[in-house]
Amino acid sequence: MIELRGLSKRYGNRLAVAELSLEVAKGELLVLLGGSGSGKTTTLKMINRLIEPTSGSVRLDGDDVAALTPSDLRRRIGYAFQQVGLFPHLSVSENIGVTPSLLGWSPDQIRERVDTLLRLVELDPDEMRDRRPDELSGGQQQRAGVARALAARPRVMLLDEPFGALDPLTRQRLQDSFIRIRRELGVTAVFVTHDMTEALLLGDRIAVLSEGRMVQIGAPAELMRAPANDYVRQLLDTPRREAALVDSLLSTEDTA
Repeated sequence: MIELRGLSKRYGNRLAVAELSLEVAKGELLVLLGGSGSGKTTTLKMINRLIEPTSGSVRLDGDDVAALTPSDLRRRIGYAFQQVGLFPHLSVSENIGVTPSLLGWSPDQIRERVDTLLRLVELDPDEMRDRRPDELSGGQQQRAGVARALAARPRVMLLDEPFGALDPLTRQRLQDSFIRIRRELGVTAVFVTHDMTEALLLGDRIAVLSEGRMVQIGAPAELMRAPANDYVRQLLDTPRREAALVDSLLSTEDTA
Protein backbone atom coordinates (compact mmCIF):
# COMPACT_ATOMS: atom_id res chain seq x y z
CA MET A 1 0.00 0.00 0.00
CA ILE A 2 2.90 2.39 0.82
CA GLU A 3 6.34 2.11 -0.72
CA LEU A 4 9.34 4.32 0.05
CA ARG A 5 12.35 4.03 -2.25
CA GLY A 6 15.62 5.78 -1.44
CA LEU A 7 13.76 8.56 0.32
CA SER A 8 16.01 11.40 1.52
CA LYS A 9 15.55 14.90 2.89
CA ARG A 10 18.39 17.38 3.23
CA TYR A 11 18.30 20.77 4.94
CA GLY A 12 21.47 22.55 3.84
CA ASN A 13 24.34 20.39 5.05
CA ARG A 14 22.13 18.34 7.38
CA LEU A 15 20.70 15.06 6.16
CA ALA A 16 17.42 14.60 8.06
CA VAL A 17 16.45 11.35 6.30
CA ALA A 18 18.96 9.22 4.42
CA GLU A 19 18.10 6.75 1.64
CA LEU A 20 15.12 5.24 3.45
CA SER A 21 13.45 2.29 1.71
CA LEU A 22 10.57 0.27 3.14
CA GLU A 23 7.12 -1.07 2.32
CA VAL A 24 3.89 -1.08 4.32
CA ALA A 25 1.46 -3.85 3.43
CA LYS A 26 -2.28 -3.33 3.07
CA GLY A 27 -3.89 -3.34 6.52
CA GLU A 28 -0.57 -3.16 8.35
CA LEU A 29 0.39 -0.70 11.08
CA LEU A 30 4.05 0.29 10.82
CA VAL A 31 5.53 2.27 13.69
CA LEU A 32 8.34 4.74 13.00
CA LEU A 33 10.26 4.82 16.28
CA GLY A 34 13.16 6.96 17.39
CA GLY A 35 14.28 9.85 19.52
CA SER A 36 14.21 13.55 18.71
CA GLY A 37 15.96 14.25 15.42
CA SER A 38 15.76 10.66 14.21
CA GLY A 39 13.80 11.64 11.07
CA LYS A 40 10.56 9.88 11.89
CA THR A 41 8.21 12.88 11.58
CA THR A 42 10.03 14.14 8.49
CA THR A 43 9.52 10.72 6.91
CA LEU A 44 5.83 10.72 7.79
CA LYS A 45 5.31 14.18 6.29
CA MET A 46 7.05 13.20 3.06
CA ILE A 47 4.46 10.47 2.52
CA ASN A 48 1.68 13.03 2.06
CA ARG A 49 3.96 15.80 0.74
CA LEU A 50 3.68 18.13 3.69
CA ILE A 51 7.45 18.00 3.19
CA GLU A 52 8.88 17.44 -0.28
CA PRO A 53 11.76 14.93 -0.46
CA THR A 54 15.18 15.93 -1.73
CA SER A 55 15.44 12.61 -3.54
CA GLY A 56 13.75 9.24 -3.74
CA SER A 57 10.09 8.38 -4.22
CA VAL A 58 6.88 7.50 -2.41
CA ARG A 59 4.20 5.31 -3.95
CA LEU A 60 0.69 5.04 -2.56
CA ASP A 61 -1.24 2.00 -3.74
CA GLY A 62 0.97 1.95 -6.84
CA ASP A 63 0.72 5.68 -7.61
CA ASP A 64 3.76 7.94 -7.41
CA VAL A 65 2.64 10.66 -5.01
CA ALA A 66 4.76 13.22 -6.90
CA ALA A 67 2.32 12.86 -9.81
CA LEU A 68 -0.68 13.74 -7.61
CA THR A 69 -1.67 17.22 -6.56
CA PRO A 70 -1.09 17.74 -2.82
CA SER A 71 -4.81 18.34 -2.22
CA ASP A 72 -5.87 15.15 -4.04
CA LEU A 73 -3.20 13.16 -2.21
CA ARG A 74 -4.20 14.41 1.22
CA ARG A 75 -7.85 13.62 0.61
CA ARG A 76 -6.79 9.98 0.17
CA ILE A 77 -4.89 9.95 3.47
CA GLY A 78 -6.18 10.49 7.00
CA TYR A 79 -3.80 12.51 9.16
CA ALA A 80 -3.84 12.75 12.96
CA PHE A 81 -1.25 14.41 15.15
CA GLN A 82 -0.50 15.37 18.73
CA GLN A 83 -1.80 18.94 18.59
CA VAL A 84 -5.08 17.67 17.08
CA GLY A 85 -5.54 20.82 14.98
CA LEU A 86 -9.33 21.07 15.26
CA PHE A 87 -10.59 24.37 13.88
CA PRO A 88 -11.61 26.35 17.00
CA HIS A 89 -14.40 28.29 15.27
CA LEU A 90 -16.15 25.12 14.01
CA SER A 91 -18.24 22.62 15.90
CA VAL A 92 -17.14 19.01 16.28
CA SER A 93 -19.46 17.91 13.46
CA GLU A 94 -18.21 20.70 11.20
CA ASN A 95 -14.60 19.75 11.92
CA ILE A 96 -15.20 16.10 11.09
CA GLY A 97 -17.17 17.02 7.98
CA VAL A 98 -14.53 19.33 6.46
CA THR A 99 -13.05 16.88 3.95
CA PRO A 100 -16.36 15.26 2.93
CA SER A 101 -17.73 18.76 2.32
CA LEU A 102 -14.74 19.60 0.09
CA LEU A 103 -15.40 16.34 -1.78
CA GLY A 104 -18.99 17.39 -2.51
CA TRP A 105 -20.86 15.04 -0.18
CA SER A 106 -24.46 15.98 0.53
CA PRO A 107 -25.41 17.37 3.98
CA ASP A 108 -27.30 14.15 4.78
CA GLN A 109 -24.28 12.01 3.86
CA ILE A 110 -22.00 14.17 5.99
CA ARG A 111 -24.38 14.11 8.96
CA GLU A 112 -24.65 10.31 8.80
CA ARG A 113 -20.87 9.93 8.48
CA VAL A 114 -20.19 12.27 11.40
CA ASP A 115 -22.55 10.38 13.71
CA THR A 116 -21.12 7.02 12.63
CA LEU A 117 -17.58 8.18 13.35
CA LEU A 118 -18.44 9.75 16.69
CA ARG A 119 -19.91 6.44 17.80
CA LEU A 120 -16.84 4.63 16.43
CA VAL A 121 -14.50 6.73 18.59
CA GLU A 122 -16.83 6.29 21.57
CA LEU A 123 -18.30 9.80 21.69
CA ASP A 124 -22.06 10.34 21.97
CA PRO A 125 -23.21 12.18 18.80
CA ASP A 126 -26.10 13.91 20.58
CA GLU A 127 -23.73 15.29 23.22
CA MET A 128 -20.74 16.07 21.04
CA ARG A 129 -21.69 17.09 17.51
CA ASP A 130 -22.50 20.72 18.32
CA ARG A 131 -19.74 21.39 20.83
CA ARG A 132 -16.71 23.55 20.05
CA PRO A 133 -13.19 22.13 20.55
CA ASP A 134 -12.55 24.27 23.64
CA GLU A 135 -15.51 22.53 25.32
CA LEU A 136 -13.85 19.13 25.03
CA SER A 137 -11.29 17.40 27.23
CA GLY A 138 -7.91 16.51 25.73
CA GLY A 139 -8.97 12.93 25.20
CA GLN A 140 -12.23 13.97 23.56
CA GLN A 141 -10.37 16.35 21.26
CA GLN A 142 -8.01 13.56 20.23
CA ARG A 143 -10.93 11.22 19.54
CA ALA A 144 -12.56 13.91 17.41
CA GLY A 145 -9.24 14.34 15.59
CA VAL A 146 -9.11 10.63 14.77
CA ALA A 147 -12.73 10.79 13.58
CA ARG A 148 -11.87 13.70 11.30
CA ALA A 149 -8.91 11.77 9.88
CA LEU A 150 -11.29 8.90 9.01
CA ALA A 151 -14.07 11.08 7.62
CA ALA A 152 -13.50 10.53 3.90
CA ARG A 153 -12.98 6.76 4.32
CA PRO A 154 -9.21 6.84 3.69
CA ARG A 155 -7.41 3.59 3.12
CA VAL A 156 -4.26 5.03 4.71
CA MET A 157 -3.73 6.91 7.97
CA LEU A 158 -0.67 8.81 9.14
CA LEU A 159 -0.41 9.46 12.87
CA ASP A 160 2.26 11.69 14.41
CA GLU A 161 2.46 10.99 18.18
CA PRO A 162 -1.32 11.48 18.44
CA PHE A 163 -1.55 10.38 22.09
CA GLY A 164 1.73 11.82 23.35
CA ALA A 165 0.27 14.79 25.27
CA LEU A 166 -2.38 12.82 27.15
CA ASP A 167 -2.35 11.50 30.70
CA PRO A 168 -1.47 7.77 31.01
CA LEU A 169 -5.03 6.49 31.60
CA THR A 170 -6.52 8.47 28.72
CA ARG A 171 -3.62 7.47 26.50
CA GLN A 172 -4.15 3.79 27.23
CA ARG A 173 -7.89 4.02 26.52
CA LEU A 174 -7.23 5.75 23.19
CA GLN A 175 -4.58 3.21 22.24
CA ASP A 176 -7.07 0.42 22.90
CA SER A 177 -9.75 2.26 20.89
CA PHE A 178 -7.39 2.84 18.00
CA ILE A 179 -6.43 -0.86 17.87
CA ARG A 180 -10.14 -1.75 17.66
CA ILE A 181 -10.93 0.92 15.05
CA ARG A 182 -8.05 -0.04 12.79
CA ARG A 183 -9.00 -3.71 12.87
CA GLU A 184 -12.65 -2.94 12.16
CA LEU A 185 -11.84 -0.71 9.20
CA GLY A 186 -8.76 -2.50 7.83
CA VAL A 187 -6.89 0.79 7.52
CA THR A 188 -3.19 0.83 6.63
CA ALA A 189 -1.34 3.09 9.06
CA VAL A 190 2.05 4.63 9.73
CA PHE A 191 2.37 5.70 13.37
CA VAL A 192 5.18 7.90 14.74
CA THR A 193 6.22 7.63 18.38
CA HIS A 194 9.30 7.95 20.57
CA ASP A 195 7.76 5.58 23.13
CA MET A 196 8.97 1.98 22.80
CA THR A 197 6.12 0.63 24.96
CA GLU A 198 3.55 2.27 22.68
CA ALA A 199 5.38 0.91 19.63
CA LEU A 200 5.36 -2.63 21.03
CA LEU A 201 1.64 -2.42 21.89
CA LEU A 202 0.42 -0.98 18.58
CA GLY A 203 2.80 -2.00 15.82
CA ASP A 204 2.61 -4.97 13.49
CA ARG A 205 6.18 -3.96 12.64
CA ILE A 206 8.52 -1.33 14.02
CA ALA A 207 11.08 0.63 11.99
CA VAL A 208 13.71 2.10 14.32
CA LEU A 209 15.31 5.31 13.03
CA SER A 210 18.44 7.02 14.27
CA GLU A 211 19.95 10.17 12.77
CA GLY A 212 17.80 9.78 9.67
CA ARG A 213 18.74 6.18 8.97
CA MET A 214 16.79 2.99 9.56
CA VAL A 215 18.76 0.76 11.91
CA GLN A 216 16.27 -2.10 12.24
CA ILE A 217 12.81 -3.11 11.08
CA GLY A 218 10.77 -6.09 12.21
CA ALA A 219 7.89 -7.38 14.31
CA PRO A 220 7.94 -6.41 17.99
CA ALA A 221 8.97 -9.92 19.04
CA GLU A 222 11.89 -9.85 16.57
CA LEU A 223 13.24 -6.62 18.05
CA MET A 224 12.85 -7.97 21.57
CA ARG A 225 14.69 -11.19 20.71
CA ALA A 226 17.46 -9.72 18.59
CA PRO A 227 18.06 -5.97 18.79
CA ALA A 228 20.34 -4.91 15.95
CA ASN A 229 22.62 -2.64 17.97
CA ASP A 230 23.07 -0.85 21.28
CA TYR A 231 20.65 1.94 20.30
CA VAL A 232 17.77 -0.49 19.76
CA ARG A 233 18.76 -2.37 22.90
CA GLN A 234 18.63 0.85 24.94
CA LEU A 235 15.16 1.66 23.59
CA LEU A 236 14.00 -1.80 24.65
CA ASP A 237 15.51 -1.45 28.12
CA THR A 238 12.83 1.06 29.18
CA PRO A 239 9.77 -1.24 28.93
CA ARG A 240 11.85 -4.08 30.38
CA ARG A 241 12.86 -1.96 33.40
CA GLU A 242 9.26 -0.84 33.90
CA ALA A 243 8.01 -4.44 33.76
CA ALA A 244 10.72 -5.57 36.17
CA LEU A 245 9.86 -2.76 38.60
CA VAL A 246 6.16 -3.68 38.58
CA ASP A 247 7.03 -7.35 39.16
CA SER A 248 9.29 -6.36 42.03
CA LEU A 249 6.61 -4.21 43.65
CA LEU A 250 4.01 -6.98 43.30
CA SER A 251 6.41 -9.51 44.78
CA THR A 252 7.08 -7.21 47.73
CA GLU A 253 3.34 -6.85 48.38
CA ASP A 254 2.83 -10.63 48.18
CA THR A 255 5.49 -11.26 50.84
CA ALA A 256 4.37 -8.44 53.14
